[in-house]
Amino acid sequence: MTDAGAWRAQRSEAAAAHAEALRRRQQAESAQAAQMLAEFVVRARVHGPDPEPLRARSSDGRARYRTPLVGWYLRVDESVAVDTHGRFYVLRAAPSLAARFRGVTPEPSDPPLVLGAGGRDGESLDLRQALDRVLAQH
Repeated sequence: MTDAGAWRAQRSEAAAAHAEALRRRQQAESAQAAQMLAEFVVRARVHGPDPEPLRARSSDGRARYRTPLVGWYLRVDESVAVDTHGRFYVLRAAPSLAARFRGVTPEPSDPPLVLGAGGRDGESLDLRQALDRVLAQH
């Protein structure tokens, strides 16, 4: 193998190891966040606030769509929520005339420890702070 070929192979191996480490870290953070959501649901069920019907916004922000979900919004802009089973949702949907009539069914996603991480300055929010804010509303 040439020096260039060995270097490429070494870089490829390092990139794969880095990607695997990132995946493991994200899985661990998601598991920690899921535990926090489960504990939140128990506390909210006992002490309030009551869950409410959740709606999704169109990605352009112009429309709101019904969903079959009931739970608590975690951000003031109602873009993310947790349902009564502790599942995390990003409440965005493609703009659709049909969705205005039929509603949408968002899929749960892996919860992050920081809501909006990587977004514009001031838009990220620690999950613990978001959960505490919802509980304090009652």
